[in-house]
Amino acid sequence: MDLVAVNKELRTKSPAEIVNWALAQGEKPVVTTNFRPYEAAILHAVSKQKKDVTVVWCDTGYNTNKTYQHAARVIEALALKVKIYVPKQTSSYRDALMGGIPGIDDPLHKEFTEQVKLEPFRRAMKDTQPDIWFTNLRKGQTAFRDTLDIVSKGDGGILKVSPFFYWTDKELDIYLEENKLENEFKYFDPTKVLENRECGLHVH
Repeated sequence: MDLVAVNKELRTKSPAEIVNWALAQGEKPVVTTNFRPYEAAILHAVSKQKKDVTVVWCDTGYNTNKTYQHAARVIEALALKVKIYVPKQTSSYRDALMGGIPGIDDPLHKEFTEQVKLEPFRRAMKDTQPDIWFTNLRKGQTAFRDTLDIVSKGDGGILKVSPFFYWTDKELDIYLEENKLENEFKYFDPTKVLENRECGLHVH
């Protein structure tokens, strides 16, 4: 697949058209989500065309009450088929050994990220074995994501598809309003600390 040519063509398409194109490229799509702001858009766009799509939620265990409540409402509203993956260690166990959430300069931060995000994600991918991976990555979120495009290749040749890659917050606000979807801004990612810092899932 010529990704340069594919991305050039898809830049003129709507998210719905991009999802439709992507679904035709494989047989085992998944959508990953953490229910951060604007995640309802990608969940709606994909589930509208494939109602039984597997939604993978790697729950770090450190989400806010608002995020958990938001997730429950979105799951119910869109009738999502969600598989939840959590760390093998409890937050209490981790807090006792690490003294809470390690800062980004703390040597323990790498192990913390491995436990709460990377290991559960690898487990999820191994369990679901997807060939298409829908995400809500967008240009401008991090320096690394600026090097990607609507379609990129992940580990093992997985086709990673971000239908809203070039959309702005304002455009997504309109999408959510038009489709009667709620948003949620009280989101906390313990592994990123800084908003423009890469979490680690998308560098593969």
